[in-house]
Amino acid sequence: MTEFTHINANGEANMVDVSAKQDTVREARAEAFVTMSRETLQMILSGSHHKGDVFATARIAGIQAAKRTWELIPLCHPLLLSKVEVSLTALPERNQVRIESLCKLSGKTGVEMEALTAASVAALTIYDMCKAVQKDIVIEKLRLLEKSGGKSGHFIAQAE
Repeated sequence: MTEFTHINANGEANMVDVSAKQDTVREARAEAFVTMSRETLQMILSGSHHKGDVFATARIAGIQAAKRTWELIPLCHPLLLSKVEVSLTALPERNQVRIESLCKLSGKTGVEMEALTAASVAALTIYDMCKAVQKDIVIEKLRLLEKSGGKSGHFIAQAE
């Protein structure tokens, strides 16, 4: 049996060799929350932000980040993602934006890191676009919601 590890025989970090693994359909979903003032959220939702459509920009940034995760996270494999989706939902009662990402492919390795990267970069983009009006925006609760495919099977996070 092949052992999949980031540590080689010399004890050094390396990229896992997944060449012996079978291609399977793999999917992962992640989420993050961005908490801000009521005024900042209203500015975003009303479309009055001077930098343009914050949600559209964050969505595109998240998609681009998922596709480039291998350049950002050491030892990640470059993947040919077949689907990347980033959705943003305003939660006015909590002064938050919920970001959910979905990444999918048919391949030898999972897409958890790509989904987490998409959600985190979308959140960072919201911060970047709004920092001129509010510096104390909080990005929180980045987590994997679900993953399927591959040898480790199906994972679903517990509800909060």
